[in-house]
Amino acid sequence: LCCECGQFHLLLDNHLYNFQDEVDDELICHICLQPLLQPMDTPCGHTYCFKCLENFMQEYNFCPMDRKKLSFQQCHKSSLLVRNLLDKLIVFCPFKAECQQTMQRCELEAHLQNRCPGFKKYKSELQRKKNPISKGKEDPPTKVETNKPKDPEVLGGGSSLVAESSAAAVVSLVTAEPGLVNPAFEETEEGKATSLVAETTTIEIHREDPEEELGMRIVGGKDTPLGNIVVQEVLRDSVIAADGRIAPGDHILEVNGVNISSVTHCQAVSFLRHPGPVLHLMVLQEKGFSNKTAQQDSTSATNREVIHVTLIKRDRSEPLGIKLIRKTDEAGIFILDLLEGGLAAKNGKLSRNDRVLSINGQDLRQGTPEAAAQIIQSTESRVNFVVLRQPGVQLSDPVEDGSTSNNSSSSSSNGGSPVHHRRRLDQNHYRRKSTYQKGYVNHEKTVAIKKEPKESLGITIGGGRDNKNKLPIYVTSVQPIGCLFRDGRIKRGDVLLSINGIDLTQLNYYEAVSALKSNAASHSVILKALEILSLNSTEPSPDIKEQGFSWSPLWITWLGLPSYLHCCQDIVLTKGNLESWGFSIVGGFEESKGNQPFFIKTIVPGTPAFRDKKLKCGDEIVAVNGVPAIGMSNSELIPMLKEQRNKVTLTVVSWPGSLV
Repeated sequence: LCCECGQFHLLLDNHLYNFQDEVDDELICHICLQPLLQPMDTPCGHTYCFKCLENFMQEYNFCPMDRKKLSFQQCHKSSLLVRNLLDKLIVFCPFKAECQQTMQRCELEAHLQNRCPGFKKYKSELQRKKNPISKGKEDPPTKVETNKPKDPEVLGGGSSLVAESSAAAVVSLVTAEPGLVNPAFEETEEGKATSLVAETTTIEIHREDPEEELGMRIVGGKDTPLGNIVVQEVLRDSVIAADGRIAPGDHILEVNGVNISSVTHCQAVSFLRHPGPVLHLMVLQEKGFSNKTAQQDSTSATNREVIHVTLIKRDRSEPLGIKLIRKTDEAGIFILDLLEGGLAAKNGKLSRNDRVLSINGQDLRQGTPEAAAQIIQSTESRVNFVVLRQPGVQLSDPVEDGSTSNNSSSSSSNGGSPVHHRRRLDQNHYRRKSTYQKGYVNHEKTVAIKKEPKESLGITIGGGRDNKNKLPIYVTSVQPIGCLFRDGRIKRGDVLLSINGIDLTQLNYYEAVSALKSNAASHSVILKALEILSLNSTEPSPDIKEQGFSWSPLWITWLGLPSYLHCCQDIVLTKGNLESWGFSIVGGFEESKGNQPFFIKTIVPGTPAFRDKKLKCGDEIVAVNGVPAIGMSNSELIPMLKEQRNKVTLTVVSWPGSLV
């Protein structure tokens, strides 16, 4: 028992307190999810408990929140004001049976030592027994061999875990989220409405260097099916990342008072690249699906108790004996049952209906049983739980799904859902019209050059199939010293197809550099390249003035590439029976516009698509479960996605957004 906080915990762990009121989120450590103790500030603007950060930095070299590179030596104590605010938080005496007093957190130790009848009674009993209780509490429990449970939800090793089958019998989710793909507002089968919650925020960005790039990639524009300008990615160590308020998926509505919700992609890039020390952005940020859970959590949080529990495994494969579920009326993961004889049952500190907030410092407030299973399986010995407990509340009966619980091993590749009878194409490239994009056209050209053997081509390149977006090789600059500058036909932004008959379209960056160098040593060079041209003379050129910007083609120019240059990837999403996939789509065939690609427009926080992290706004969907999407209308593809009950494979092409 700790003499400072009056509770049981390991020597190296933080003190534990029972707070009278709900503590403001700004004062919470995002590692242990508890009010800060000995707060430490990082250079990137985040604050953690001293012990939490110290333990985390022993294994990792980045900030837990934004993953920026970090060392413990760079961190410093928080201001005296913050420490005083934390010390003045009101806590209960831990000896509730004998003492009902409340006091400031900084006063608890003195209260225990000098005034608390409960602690005094504890010390006298301890002296009589001459055997520290804390030792028995913290020793690893004796290993007891039990039959390995067959339930797929039981965590702690073994191939039958929920990670293998996302449709476990007891897994259910908030019924307010229907299994729909594209709803900003939809009706469920029960007639209850679900809506996406979004907020409009004005954000002021300050730059010490007015020419410095913001450090985000954008997609969309009125000349694309996306319509709005959407943030695809925020680059690490950038101005936007340091500010911390803009995230992927945010829609940018205004820049310095100018409405950009109905401008072309190139115009939006021009506005966002405009130099200046201060930038005012109005953004639309989606917060997730609305339901009553958030209100319930806020009103009942003061009646709940946060508990820290450590279970110690003898080896990685030892099961903990815990069943975890999702409930029908509340977000998060809950303990359904503790198996008799298991580690958790022998430890005795976890209870049925505890809500799991984190495991080993990883936030699971919006997590899944699958994610929890993976964390526990990868842990060698100590498994640290932070759980929320509300006394007297019974767990509601889980919703069972007999169609998947008994036959999970025999379910088909689409998760046991009905198969959409349509012709499948077993190929990497899904054909569509080379250039759907109005105003852009691609032109293939062959450039034959006579040169001196030692004369350089004089170009720099980017891309390569090893790039995270698996881009084709393209020209990033034409230097004024080489033969290609003198010839004048190869331009920045051209996609290189071949050199002297050697195909460059499937090479990684270093292979392409090697091929170009070796062939440049000959007297003649034949280059095949693809040039993307804008047909709109009033539209700003993709080569927008960009001093200080590392050059790469605009997102909109990639959309015109022919399908043989696409490099598709499969993204597999899994979900519970009543979950939404968590993304919306735009595009498809329309009478007035013809065939347009399908794009991901929205990824909703807290949903399977959001948790998977592979799908991005602006990605093009070219197939669903191997069925090509080309030629489909929006009203055809959405029902097809809705049919996929627990698992779907999306074949997508991902182009990098325009850098601003």
